[in-house]
Amino acid sequence: MAGLLPVDEALSRIIGAAVEAEPETVALSDAGGRVLATDLCAKRQQPPFAASAMDGYAVRAADVAQLPAILKLIGQSAAGHAFSGSLNAGEAVRIFTGAPVPSGADSVVIQENTIARGTEIEITEKIDLGKNIRKAGLDFEEGDLLLQIGRVLDPSALALAAAANYPEVPVYRQPRVAILATGDELVNPGEELRPDQIIASNSFGLAEIVRQAGGLPIDLGIVEDRLEALSEAVDRAVSAKADILVTLGGASVGDHDLVQPALAAKGMQLDFWKIALRPGKPLMFGRLNDMNILGLPGNPVSSLICGHIFLVPLIRAMLGLPHHPDLRAAMLGRDMNTNDLRQDYVRATLLRNADGTLTATPFPLQDSSMLKFLSDAECLIIREPHAPAMKAGTMCKVMMLR
Repeated sequence: MAGLLPVDEALSRIIGAAVEAEPETVALSDAGGRVLATDLCAKRQQPPFAASAMDGYAVRAADVAQLPAILKLIGQSAAGHAFSGSLNAGEAVRIFTGAPVPSGADSVVIQENTIARGTEIEITEKIDLGKNIRKAGLDFEEGDLLLQIGRVLDPSALALAAAANYPEVPVYRQPRVAILATGDELVNPGEELRPDQIIASNSFGLAEIVRQAGGLPIDLGIVEDRLEALSEAVDRAVSAKADILVTLGGASVGDHDLVQPALAAKGMQLDFWKIALRPGKPLMFGRLNDMNILGLPGNPVSSLICGHIFLVPLIRAMLGLPHHPDLRAAMLGRDMNTNDLRQDYVRATLLRNADGTLTATPFPLQDSSMLKFLSDAECLIIREPHAPAMKAGTMCKVMMLR
């Protein structure tokens, strides 16, 4: 087990190899979840005019200082249909929420505090100057910095960009991630299986990890264990202009593990291929021209956990985003034995206690082929190399999965 690269060192090398994706401009309607490639400043002020915050009557505060106040009704102002005249002493304009406040008015009386009398209106409650009016530029002024580079365009950011009059926005291009499953034993879901074959599952989970991280998955399908077939698949990844090629299985040194030789023949510069990690020791990382290569283990749990630990940070680095995994403290719900020289990521359930603390309970079996426990897991308990035995109730560190 000598020569295994520590997890933190492997992660540092992977993130360090990331090349920031170039910007592109997309329609705002297609920008959800994308990452801003530049600051956005307001192209206009919002609101663009003084607007009513209530349904009621636009008045001059001086005219309603003494009650009862009877004012002449001279028109109305609705959203999109402003009153074109000007308000003089003793006059009022019927106004609706969002409508422009007429020239000459300085306050809005809510309709509940009025009595309509034909062409006149009686004001029954005093108001303060400027009451129920949203001033022009209350939200933001033209030129204000609204959204900073690196902001993920969530619903509120999209709405703000629209209000600032951006029909399209500059965002980082989504990293293109080609996913290649290898192995004569694999078939796709729904296909006929021989007795010695299994269903390929890793690529479906990895593709969603890529999507959630902000990347664009490219499915290269399943390739049999032949150098020629693997070479052709690598060519397809290059033709697809993949920024990252993720291989699933075949990256170790067995007689049927041909991914490394196939990539080496293409000119891949290998950085490392064994790390002190459980699950996922046979993890490979290298570079082929402008394409990063991440060779993940073939076992489903190993490949998905390694995807969370290594692939997500690589994609985020290409998008100019920092690596901040959701790490939390929790109490251990079951005794755990002494750990060996590998950093362990243990599937566990998570109980949220009444006092706000968390209890993480590892599943009794941690075999890297068992997907059901990974699907049921809410977190991974992280155990450092050579960690001593731990009793239930001891505090531990967990990485949230969902």
